[in-house]
Amino acid sequence: MTRLIALTMCLFPMLTMAQTQLEAGLELVLLADASGSIDAEELAFQRQGYALALTDPLVISAIRNSIYGNVAVTYVEWATNTAVVVDWMIIDSEETALAFADALTGPPRLANGRNAIGGALLKGKELIETNDIFAPRAVIDFSGDSIGNSSGPAISTARDEVLNAGITINALPILRPEDGRRAGTNLEEEYANRIIGGPGSFMVTAESRETFGQAVRRKLVLEIAGLTPETKVLAVAE
Repeated sequence: MTRLIALTMCLFPMLTMAQTQLEAGLELVLLADASGSIDAEELAFQRQGYALALTDPLVISAIRNSIYGNVAVTYVEWATNTAVVVDWMIIDSEETALAFADALTGPPRLANGRNAIGGALLKGKELIETNDIFAPRAVIDFSGDSIGNSSGPAISTARDEVLNAGITINALPILRPEDGRRAGTNLEEEYANRIIGGPGSFMVTAESRETFGQAVRRKLVLEIAGLTPETKVLAVAE
């Protein structure tokens, strides 16, 4: 009897963990650029773009029609220091999507500094591996307007570590025709070759500020539905 009680006590934490673990169809880290090339107005614009995309009827429909009927999402801004703006939240309805959007547009700027893409990717991996959510798929959704890596781990090292953990990396390169592409004319090629990876990986290019919201929405629908586009590089033009 004593051994039985002891065994039960040992198993109790495991049972409690299983009972409290959340389930979702997808763990999605929205990893947005907050480095020095992004000013306060642009930071707010990016947040608003993601907020509008997450509450868009097409995205809500994709969530409801997914296998689990929900997704787990966190919004993170990256620079020399990477900061979680909105912690993990399960989105399964218009109401929960609006709650996420409201939480996203309120906080002040939390991340500052220069580019540190490698560190940002590893932060996304850490957030996926240390949460209390079970999901059959995990995606880091990386967006930015450059390919620089001024500090921290190399992009190639971090990317390999993320992919070896079974996490897919998708990307949204932001082109800046009004002031030139931050990484020159090859930003899309750089993201295709050095950022994205894993099963079904792809990227959607925001050709300008005006198309940013549309690009985010299109990418979210594909990610949530688990669809792989015919080409890995998609563009949203004005």
